[in-house]
Amino acid sequence: MTKNYLFEIGTEEMPAHVVTKSVNQLADRTKKFLKENGLKFDSIKTYSTPRRLTILVENLAEKQADIDEIKKGPAKKIALDADGNWTKAAQGFVRGQGMTTDDIYFEELKGVEYAYIHIQKEGKKASDILLGMSDIIKEMTFPTKMRWGANDFEFVRPIHWLVSLFGSEVIPVKILNITAGRKTQGHRFLGDSVVLASADDYVDALKDQFVIVDAKERKTLISNQIQELISKNHWTIKEDSSLLEEITNLVEYPTVFAGSFDEKYLKIPDEVLITSMKDNQRYFEVYDEKGKLINHFISVRNGNKDYLENVISGNEKVLVARLDDAQFFYDEDRKYPLSHFVDKMKDVSFHDKIGSMAEKMLRVKLIGEYLAKRWNLSDEVLADFDRASELYKFDLVTQMVGEFAELQGVMGMHYAELAGENKEVAAAIKEHYMPTTAEGELPETTVGSLLSIADKLDTIITFFGAGMIPSSSNDPYALRRYAYGIVRILLAQNWSLPFSSVLPEIVEVISGKTPAKMPKAGEEDEQIALFIRDRIKQYLQKNNFKYDVIDAVLNSSHQDSSQILAAANVLQLHHDDEEFKPVVESLIRISNILSKAKVDDNAAVNSDLFEDKSESDLYMAMQELQKIEDLSELYNGFVDLQPIISRYFDTNMIMAKDEAVKNNRLTQLNSISKLASRLGDLSKLVIK
Repeated sequence: MTKNYLFEIGTEEMPAHVVTKSVNQLADRTKKFLKENGLKFDSIKTYSTPRRLTILVENLAEKQADIDEIKKGPAKKIALDADGNWTKAAQGFVRGQGMTTDDIYFEELKGVEYAYIHIQKEGKKASDILLGMSDIIKEMTFPTKMRWGANDFEFVRPIHWLVSLFGSEVIPVKILNITAGRKTQGHRFLGDSVVLASADDYVDALKDQFVIVDAKERKTLISNQIQELISKNHWTIKEDSSLLEEITNLVEYPTVFAGSFDEKYLKIPDEVLITSMKDNQRYFEVYDEKGKLINHFISVRNGNKDYLENVISGNEKVLVARLDDAQFFYDEDRKYPLSHFVDKMKDVSFHDKIGSMAEKMLRVKLIGEYLAKRWNLSDEVLADFDRASELYKFDLVTQMVGEFAELQGVMGMHYAELAGENKEVAAAIKEHYMPTTAEGELPETTVGSLLSIADKLDTIITFFGAGMIPSSSNDPYALRRYAYGIVRILLAQNWSLPFSSVLPEIVEVISGKTPAKMPKAGEEDEQIALFIRDRIKQYLQKNNFKYDVIDAVLNSSHQDSSQILAAANVLQLHHDDEEFKPVVESLIRISNILSKAKVDDNAAVNSDLFEDKSESDLYMAMQELQKIEDLSELYNGFVDLQPIISRYFDTNMIMAKDEAVKNNRLTQLNSISKLASRLGDLSKLVIK
């Protein structure tokens, strides 16, 4: 027999961002708990609102399966010692089954006596096992927790009620002084409490009390109401799944409405208006059919349509108050030239162990100039970069960014444009923050890409120099994200930057220009290079490269991210080709021979010492192969070279008695190995 089991945790309003994760965690922990206790069930449904986390276990068995089985243990001569006493082996055998040695009997099997026990155990009732749901509540984890009253127990928000129904039977799960029953709570303002007759009544009973417990249903209702509203008014909105998810978890009974504001505020940059609406008020901004931002917004009320005009009016007043502030800050900031804000940067701390923001801007300028010359960027790009690097942090001291911190960079771009700076410079001021998340949008302009890399490199170098190095579990300054951003921008721009060789040069360029402590030459430089190299590994993993390909290319002779990626693409592409195995095996064979011999890296192959045509064939093929720059073409060259290498090994003794011939052959193999190392350490590849 089976019944549905309902378990609801009623709380004070939870933050929207934890609701979905928390109810999924409750379901996952319950699933594990039921399986560990041998209770069969079909599936677990989740329901959630800002005030409740609920699961419905469908077709849960009323009891565990009964056990009736024979267990075979150790042989009699192992179970009993010479004096006839039970050994530790016998005692451990029965203890593991929850029985005693009195339960052991012996039977012969193929001429040998073994210990046996007969286990008969009636399955526990689900109603008894489900009392353990209190432990699941205690074990749940959250980003932040609260305590209430005089209790040590912590939860995401104070718990006010519990519902625990197995069919129509109450399972009295208890937390603190709260014992689960069959009473749940409707909408805080529109509904009443509900006494549930059975678990199956839950969804409909709460819907009658203005609570839609199915989050997917609420989300669909919100989406449909928004669509009706914008269709009616010939508006458009931009899809924002994260905002829709957040709003879904802020309401129990959604009603969508539209509000408006004075058109005069449309003179403020769009980003300010959108931030005021979306980030601060959780409104959807509205556009006309041509995609132009207009003076309307869409929001969702936690309730029905009663007195909706008052709700709209209240929301409009709140928004206008914020827009008035934004208008004031915008007008005040525009009274001053950019130099006014730049001058203030010397008084703004980048970090108390490193120095001021003005000092950082100087270092970034020097790093960017070094990189621009390395990459042969145009004089125009360098000029725009120099100007951008002199300005790019200025908006941190504007009143607008002081109030709307999330607009840093964006306001810098707008203010720079208003001040007459060209579009490349203005865009770079915004783009130097990019990517703002691991997989976020990358800079579009060359100047912005250069400024972003230079800024992030400076941050990593100076933090490492100050000893603030991320640990395996702690990265408070997001240095890993900065390094990953550098890698992504380098790959997008196809810029070469071999970190091991370049970082000491960059440190030399900025060393002594500001009081910031620099990483020590050698070990600390290499530590930063490895730190960034690990982000290349992260990039390859996120893009589903085979683990052995990743190991191979990260141990290549290259230090440059674009070359490492190119090698990974080649090995990944051909990994399962028929000829891949013989090609790799032949190159690994060469590597193994060289690992056991002494080879002069500076020696050249002497064709006068060749004793066989296969040596000449290999030499001529290598002459052509060494001209190839493209790694894909190089791999194809190794495919053609493989039969030549095979003939070479078939007809020549590498370790010849003649020392000069032996060394010449080793030198010839070494030239192949060096070329193969451009693809990586091929011994790391798993070939079948």
